[in-house]
Amino acid sequence: MQLPPKVTERAYERLAEIGAGDQGKALRVAVEGGGCSGFQYDITLDDPADDDLVLEGKGQRVVVDPVSLPFLENAVIDFSEELIGARFVIENPNAASSCGCGVSFAM
Repeated sequence: MQLPPKVTERAYERLAEIGAGDQGKALRVAVEGGGCSGFQYDITLDDPADDDLVLEGKGQRVVVDPVSLPFLENAVIDFSEELIGARFVIENPNAASSCGCGVSFAM
C-alpha cells in the first residue's frame, strides 16, 4: 500500500494567498525524466484531471498524476521562503540523491 504525499499547512496557506482555489486551479506536482540527477519535479498551477490523486486542505487542492505518484510516495510538499526566493519544495524520502537546485533527484 503506497502512502500518498503529505502537504504542509504552509503550502496550503500559500495556495490560498495566491488565490489558486478561487480560480479553480490546483497545485500539480509531477515527476518527469531529465534534470541533473535523472528525474525532476514539475510544479505548476493546473486543472485537476479525472485520474489525479487530489489532496485537499484549507479549501485548496494539490494534485498528483498516477505516473508520478509512486515517485512521491510518503514525500512532503512544502512551501519555503528563503533568501534565494520563495518556492514550493518537495522533501522526498525516495530520492537517493538530489542536486543543489532542489528540483532534480535520483532514485
